[in-house]
Amino acid sequence: MNRKQQMTLAHAAMVRAENLAGDAERAAHRTDHWKAESLAAAGSLWAQIARSHIVIADALREED
Repeated sequence: MNRKQQMTLAHAAMVRAENLAGDAERAAHRTDHWKAESLAAAGSLWAQIARSHIVIADALREED
């Protein structure tokens, strides 16, 4: 995998993390508030996955 592919994966993971964070916030204010903690944890996991892709991309050389 090259740097650009890693950055694309990082972006996709961040989008998932952002969406899950929004879902968690909405759940916290509704009757299904019991879902909020799990949604937030899943969002945190996707954010960590995104950070991992960024670290890998940083270690790869820039393509000419």
